[in-house]
Order: sequence, then C-alpha cells, then structure tokens
Amino acid sequence: MAERTTTAPTTTADAGLTEQVGARLRARRVAKGLSARQLAEAIGVSPSMVSMIENGRTNPSVGTLLAIVGVLDTSLDALFSPTAEETALAPPRTTSGDGPVLRAGDRPTIELASGVHWERLTPTEEGGVSFMHVRYDVGGASCPPDALLRHPGRDYVVLIEGRLGVKVGFEDYELHPGDSIVFDATTPHRLWTIGDQPAIAVVVVIGRSGEPSPA
Repeated sequence: MAERTTTAPTTTADAGLTEQVGARLRARRVAKGLSARQLAEAIGVSPSMVSMIENGRTNPSVGTLLAIVGVLDTSLDALFSPTAEETALAPPRTTSGDGPVLRAGDRPTIELASGVHWERLTPTEEGGVSFMHVRYDVGGASCPPDALLRHPGRDYVVLIEGRLGVKVGFEDYELHPGDSIVFDATTPHRLWTIGDQPAIAVVVVIGRSGEPSPA
C-alpha cells in the first residue's frame, strides 16, 4: 500500500489536537501489541512517519488515518474521545452539552493534512456510524488526485457552503450549497475544494470499519 502523507506544520490552535490524536493512536497501537515499524509496514509508510504522527509533529492524511484505524481495529469515533488516562489527568471541564445535544463549541475535532478538518457531531461514540461536520480549506482535498481512497461503508454528503468536487470511480461531480451525494465508499473516490472559498459539508458514513486502501 502506498499511501502518501504530507507533513503539515501545525498552528498553535491545532497543535494540541494533533498531539491528543497521536497519543490516542499510540495507546491503541501499544494495546494491540504492535511496534511502530509493524504498523508502518501494514499501512505502507515509514516508521518515522508513524512516530511523527504519534508525537503530534504532523497531521496524517485522511487515507493514512483511515488505514491506521483499520489496522488497529478501532474507530474514528474512538479517536475523537479522550482515553481513560487523558480523562484522569485533565482538569474538570464544564461543557454546554445537554443529554443528546452537542453544542457547536464542544465538538471533538481532528485536524488532518491537506486542509481537511473533521468535527464529530455526536455527543458520544456511535458504533458503526460517523456523523461529522467536515471543512475543506481552499486547495484542500481528501487525497492526491492519483491516490483515490476506498473504505468499507456508504458515504452520505450534503454541502453547506462553497463548492466541492467529488470523484466516484470514473465520474466527477461538482456540488453546490444544498446539493448532496451518496455513494458506496468501496468505490475509489476523492473529495476536494473547488474555487477560492472553503467547502463545508455534513458527512455521514455508515458501516465504516476495516482497513481502507488506495485505488
């Protein structure tokens, strides 16, 4: 597998988020009994790249993160949630959440390479379903044009702002605000921003599990 990950410098605002996700990945790798080298070989990147991701020194690409999740037999939702150790060490925090409601300012967030930002829209983990607010920065994309993604499940996307390009198989589509698209995520696909405005979408993935692969 030849998933390519770009090294993106983190800002002060997202550095902590990157470190948290990296620490959660490392904890799950250790619990799985895998070395960094074994994980790197399984997903097709270098051991140094795995180390950089786990230490919060780089944001993984969408494809690399999905591959890691598959090998570690965990879920995207689990990466949004703090580990037991994080919870024990963190100071008490009051949120505006109320039962099934998740307030906008309390959304768990993951920053990814190539200008992609995921925010979970559920207050707790949901088995078998990912419900996310996704932002693609100007020039942002889920993967390079020559490295389409595949993963188990079915994707449901509705565009809120901007313009979004979606490639599914051999077909290209352009979404405008209010447009939606549904496709089998085992089909090679790619999403990217069109124009000079970020693209913001709500994305639901049902049945995402297992290891994704490039096309």
